[in-house]
Amino acid sequence: MSAQKKDSKRFTEVRNAKALRDYHVEERFEAGVALQGTEVKAIRAGRAQISDAFGKFEKGELWLFNAHIDEYAFGNLNNHAARRTRKLLLHSHQIRKIAQAMQVGGRVLVPLRMYFKEALVKVEVAICIGKQLHDKRDDLRKKAEMTEVAKIIKTTRRA
Repeated sequence: MSAQKKDSKRFTEVRNAKALRDYHVEERFEAGVALQGTEVKAIRAGRAQISDAFGKFEKGELWLFNAHIDEYAFGNLNNHAARRTRKLLLHSHQIRKIAQAMQVGGRVLVPLRMYFKEALVKVEVAICIGKQLHDKRDDLRKKAEMTEVAKIIKTTRRA
């Protein structure tokens, strides 16, 4: 009997479910994050949440605020604070591009997902513009139309 291969992506990806609903995504970037060891272990266990998180440009660097990473269950006195600010690691030209886009106004830096790339924790951040209520209604209407079309196609294939 061969052992089944363990699904490595089972808990290794944390998504921001609200981001695509609340924002128009303009441009995406892959950023590293400066983390402590217990934070990495907690993320690996699936104990992280980025739905309320946002990025901010301060003193020439990008920071991730409000990302909640639970304290590691088997940690000791050196355990991390759950909602501390974390530094985003990007190339200097990417930081400049993001800073210029955020100065235009109406744009925010939102984390879309946090995942492992080999042994490193990466965050996919995006420059976004907030959606208005009528934009959200349009998206819901389009989604409903697409499901109706899919149902019609499914029933015509059976006949």
